[in-house]
Amino acid sequence: MESIKQIYRIGHGPSSSHTMGPMRAAQMFLEKHPEAASFEVTLYGSLAATGKGHMTDEAILNVLRPVAPTTIHWEPKVFLPFHPNGMLFEAFDTEGKKLDSWTIYSIGGGTLANETYNEQTTNEVYKMHYIRDILKWCEDTGYSYWEYVEQCEGKEIWDYLAEVWEVMQEAVRRGLESEGILPGGLGIRRKASDYMIRARGYGSSIKSRGMVYAYALAVSEENACGGKIVTAPTCGSCGVMPAVLYHLKETREFRDSRILRALATAGLFGNVVRTNASVSGAEVGCQGEVGVACAMAAAAASQLFGGTAAQVEYAAEMGLEHHLGLTCDPVCGLVQIPCIERNAFAAARALDANTFSNFSDGRHRVSFDQVVEVMQQTGNDLPSLYKETSEGGLAKKYNVEHM
Repeated sequence: MESIKQIYRIGHGPSSSHTMGPMRAAQMFLEKHPEAASFEVTLYGSLAATGKGHMTDEAILNVLRPVAPTTIHWEPKVFLPFHPNGMLFEAFDTEGKKLDSWTIYSIGGGTLANETYNEQTTNEVYKMHYIRDILKWCEDTGYSYWEYVEQCEGKEIWDYLAEVWEVMQEAVRRGLESEGILPGGLGIRRKASDYMIRARGYGSSIKSRGMVYAYALAVSEENACGGKIVTAPTCGSCGVMPAVLYHLKETREFRDSRILRALATAGLFGNVVRTNASVSGAEVGCQGEVGVACAMAAAAASQLFGGTAAQVEYAAEMGLEHHLGLTCDPVCGLVQIPCIERNAFAAARALDANTFSNFSDGRHRVSFDQVVEVMQQTGNDLPSLYKETSEGGLAKKYNVEHM
């Protein structure tokens, strides 16, 4: 299992798999062929089906077009066997002769892989790949999850997580200050600042929940506008973790050092899912994005509130279990409806999972690892209509009735 830095990627939205991954792939291909006179890129499956709404073409063209003319081809009905997010890059010389071709896949969270190359396995950092093994290690040694992260990653991980936390906070603050219409044509207005103002007018309980909504909306709206955010574990679910952590810092005055430890623990849980299943909406649906984000945030909150290793695992398990089967059906291929609201609800659910687990002794029947396995199987069973193609579910109904 590789570094949690791959869970927390700093970059620009709106999509880690459809924007960050293709941009990184274009950069890698360009580095191999800076002499090319022209490029052609073919997008397959989910990348082609929702790529325009996710600005996939812009991400690639911004890299290749300044160097040489670039043509993009769209093949939404063609699904390559390795992963739904396939890309074929081709480089040509001045006479139109093909210099090279490269098929690569954006497998979620900005990560790239194909049949012979996988960024998830190129740099082994963690020897244990399952939470059950890490939990046993914690109980046997008395250490916490975050201490396992530190032992595997080294103390330099705290500098990276400090940068992650700062970018998350900046995204919250920018989102709360911004107003106007989100790009893409749906005419959706930003809501974060309105929710913040209204939340302040309520009593403590409703105010607390309203502020969590506001923080999640703030980051998710920044992502929808292509703003700078942190994947946690993806762009589409980037509002959940910052909302929970920002809220707890504001209301409970947790020190940044404790927030960073919570980020480490959350990253570990996200990393286990990414290694043993998927965080790609195009592969397993939104359960792999918002569901995993909820699990990560629940684990972080449980640790901050003094949960035992078993209680932290239980909180994460609930966060993911109760998102099983969640489809990815973005309207018009945009990371807006229902994505933005889902971030707000998942943040609230993460806090509920923390409360529920901390009322318990941490013992429960279904483990986090079992839920991860079920999530992967559920994702495999979902038709492609519900895996980031915008051809089914809410996306299809809304398009038919309103477009």
